[in-house]
This record gives sequence, C-alpha cells and structure tokens, in this order.
Amino acid sequence: MKQLRASLLLGLFLAITTLAFAQQDKAQRVSPPATASGKIGTTQVTINYSSPSVKGRKIFGEKEPYGKVWRTGANEATTITFDKDVVIEGQALKAGTYALFTIPNQTEWTVIFNKTAEQWGAFKYDQAQDALRVKVKPMTSKELTERLKFEITPKGKNAGMVTMKWENAQVSFRVKTNDAAA
Repeated sequence: MKQLRASLLLGLFLAITTLAFAQQDKAQRVSPPATASGKIGTTQVTINYSSPSVKGRKIFGEKEPYGKVWRTGANEATTITFDKDVVIEGQALKAGTYALFTIPNQTEWTVIFNKTAEQWGAFKYDQAQDALRVKVKPMTSKELTERLKFEITPKGKNAGMVTMKWENAQVSFRVKTNDAAA
C-alpha cells in the first residue's frame, strides 16, 4: 500500500511539474507575446502574436524567404479576432478567430486568414482551411522596426487599417465593418 501511495504521489508530482513547465512564463521567451487591439467602427479587432527582433539580420527574402508561408510572427501562429463580420480588401470574412499567415514577396504579399487558429508556427499549415486570402502591396520604411509589431488604425466611421511592421517592411490591409451604425 505504501508503494502504491508513493507511486501515486510521484505521478502527481510529475504531472504538476510537467504542467508548470508547459505553462512557463511566455514573457521570458526570446520572442515574447504581444497583443494589438482596437476598434474599427464598432468591431473589436485583436491580434495576438509573438514579437521577434531583427537583431541585425536581413529578414524578408532571407530569414523569412519570399514565396513561402510565414506564421507572421514567432512561436505559435499569430491570431486575429474580429467580433463581428468584416470586409477585408473588398472580400467578406465572418466574425471569429483566425491564424494570420502571410506569403511575403518583393512587390506583393498574400495575407491569409486560416480557420485553424491554434497551431504552432506554419508547420501544419493547410491551405484547405483558408477562410480568405487577399493580396496587398508592401511598403518600405526608412526607419527600422526592430521588434515585430501590429497596429490597428481606424479610418473614418466604419473602416480602418491593420498594419504589420518589421525590419523595413510595412504591410497593411483594409478592414470595413458591415454595420451601418458604426
């Protein structure tokens, strides 16, 4: 009986230790978690991502190759949540939480809203799960953005922009709300 009790206690200790390790403080990561949140009209937009640093590296075209799906951040896939239906670059998107992937290129980026929000990186990315894909033109900034960041900027009563900045790249997409009350 003592041996069984000791085995159960050891198992419980290992389970708690494993859970604690799995729930490690994400803020201690090299690419810590960040959130961008704001309203476009009456629609709440929230982006959760891990924010890597440039650290003197060439990012787009090297660290993040052109033409390849990127998680648009580090660690887990970046997620974007809309609490109401929206229109992205002229195309409808239902309210919900999506993994936000991109395919960087020199003159055009593909922005992808994937229905499988909870995933690690883009390792199991499945194009069949895409809810929407839009094409946008990147801009080059003269100022270096050391740490990846997102901005949500209202533009009028029911429109706005979501912008990703990192290194010298700036990529934005238009968001319009469907509610006339916005």
